Amino acid sequence: MTGQRVLITAGASGIGRAMAEEFAAKGAEIWVADIDAAALDALPPEWQRSEVSAADEEGMAMLFSDIKTRWDGLDALCANAGIAGPTALIEDVALPDWRTCVSVNLEGAFLAAKFAAPMMKKQGSGAIVFTSSTAGQFGYPSRAPYAAAKWAVIGLMKTAAMELGPFGIRANAICPGAVEGPRMEGVLQREALAKGTTRQKVYDGYASGTSMRSFVTARDIAEMATFLCSDGARLVSGQVIAVDGHTENPDPKV
Repeated sequence: MTGQRVLITAGASGIGRAMAEEFAAKGAEIWVADIDAAALDALPPEWQRSEVSAADEEGMAMLFSDIKTRWDGLDALCANAGIAGPTALIEDVALPDWRTCVSVNLEGAFLAAKFAAPMMKKQGSGAIVFTSSTAGQFGYPSRAPYAAAKWAVIGLMKTAAMELGPFGIRANAICPGAVEGPRMEGVLQREALAKGTTRQKVYDGYASGTSMRSFVTARDIAEMATFLCSDGARLVSGQVIAVDGHTENPDPKV
């Protein structure tokens, strides 16, 4: 992927940072967008970076203007920005919390694709990878806003694949399962509190709900992202690919 121009939203930490590292290792040029200024400052100096919320239309428009000025094109977009949202039963979810979760997870993906599409159409090529979730394939108790947004991301991806395919642009979605790291740790703690159990029991429930009895790592997701943006996946588009150790039971046992 030498010389490929890659933008990763929420790329300063977690799955996004792992994606950036994998693309960079394969020779790509990296641009990271994130809201975490300190994490951006800690990125390798050769990477481009912008402090912006993926759900901020004005900020995203400015980001893509900067990309056009500096790179004059974009070969791959990883629309990765997302937040866990509230952990609560539907009747206990506050509307502002619902809207914040949907805004970041869905509108952030939409805005990234909206601004990338004209740039990729002009050059007649490109690849977009949306980060959905296994919550976008099943219902998840106590995670209604997150699951709803991640289902919608898949609908967005399917439509993007149909609209952009004639221009040589591919779109796919990765559905991570339970990913080791700080975000999932927060989910485990909140679910344990909401269900009146222990963090370890919730963790074991997630792991036992997969046929491989395991969480996945950020690098597992990153390796799939680089494949989907490579020539090896030149005719892979409109696909929902789970990297989750095969989720069997979407209702974590406690």
